[in-house]
Amino acid sequence: MRILVIGRGGREHAIIWALSKSPKAEKIYCAPGNGGIAELAECVPIQENQFEEISQFACDNSIDLVVVGPEDPLADGIVDFLEAKQIPVYGPRSNAAIIEGSKVFTKNLMKKYGIPTAAYESFERYEDALAYVRQMGAPIVIKADGLAAGKGVVVAQTLEEAEKALKDIMLDKIFGESNVVVEEFLQGQEMSLLSFVDGNVVRPMVPSQDHKPVFDNDKGPNTGGMGTYSPVPHIPQSIVDEAIRTIVKPTAEAMVKEGRPFRGVLYAGLMLTAQGPKTIEFNARFGDPETQVILPRLETDLLDIFLATINGRLEEMDIQWSDQAAVCVVLASPGYPGNYPKGLQIDGLRDVKDAIVFHAGTSAKDGQIVTNGGRVLGVVGLGSGIAEARAQAYAGADVIQFEGKHNRTDIANKALV
Repeated sequence: MRILVIGRGGREHAIIWALSKSPKAEKIYCAPGNGGIAELAECVPIQENQFEEISQFACDNSIDLVVVGPEDPLADGIVDFLEAKQIPVYGPRSNAAIIEGSKVFTKNLMKKYGIPTAAYESFERYEDALAYVRQMGAPIVIKADGLAAGKGVVVAQTLEEAEKALKDIMLDKIFGESNVVVEEFLQGQEMSLLSFVDGNVVRPMVPSQDHKPVFDNDKGPNTGGMGTYSPVPHIPQSIVDEAIRTIVKPTAEAMVKEGRPFRGVLYAGLMLTAQGPKTIEFNARFGDPETQVILPRLETDLLDIFLATINGRLEEMDIQWSDQAAVCVVLASPGYPGNYPKGLQIDGLRDVKDAIVFHAGTSAKDGQIVTNGGRVLGVVGLGSGIAEARAQAYAGADVIQFEGKHNRTDIANKALV
């Protein structure tokens, strides 16, 4: 089969890495790809939002399946566009991708169907939101309504932080979206639970845990994710099963009832509170960097899962997972998640022996791999347990060098306590 993957990050590199293991994968393309993806797939200079060009490329190159990685083209309707042209595509249509594209929609959906989540109010006017925040006090959570590349959430520990977040989002429009959701602050362990979904059919993946803040001990501003690990040994399977039963399956069923059947990867970001699992957010695609630790544990052919989903046969799939642990350490550019330089030479990539390196923000220039994003690389170690996997990931991360490189040093520590 000839496959076209849409995207340019570490998630897409991991997807392509998994697809390349399938005996059915004859040729893989990626639009636009990155410096590392180019070693496994032919990268083509088409941007994620160029639907007409993607469609034309798929037709001209006899593409059998398009796989969409990022959230923006999903929300903008790339699946609808390609399906209208009879091009097989994996991912949710835009009316289902709204579960990530609008936090107001998703909170209202959960309220309607009794799906556990934080108490909230949504606001269109800055003055109303400000008055509510001052009434409720801190800590409190401020969320931009629309897509914000994983950075549209501020967990404000003080009233000053909350007021600044409201100003940034609603007045300064730093995400181009002025509406907000204001939520109660939940305490507990976080967990990412991704599932392959086709309407009412839900096939959960192995759980993982992300590290959002940029610095050790969860300090500093939120990022797209500074590292992940899977499994999450300190969270019992009974809690995972409860989350599937009370959150993931009811949400998939609710989307069907709303006339928005979800087909693709449904990502549930969860908080495990004293009252049980509650929903922080939903995403309409593979997480980044969760994908980098989940797919290395997948023993079933990923291409078979994609094909079963779009052919309505996901219920027949017996999906198998490895008992191995996986830990991903993200190497970031200097200044990230703020402004950062590009074009810094990366050394040591060929010297990494016992880890997988997924490229996130890289490009090839004059025969060298250079930085081209905030999160540059994800270094993944595998092992019989978290400790071994963690050691492999950090050993690999230490070998790679570029000017101003920074990473958290405490990824997966919570699993070792």
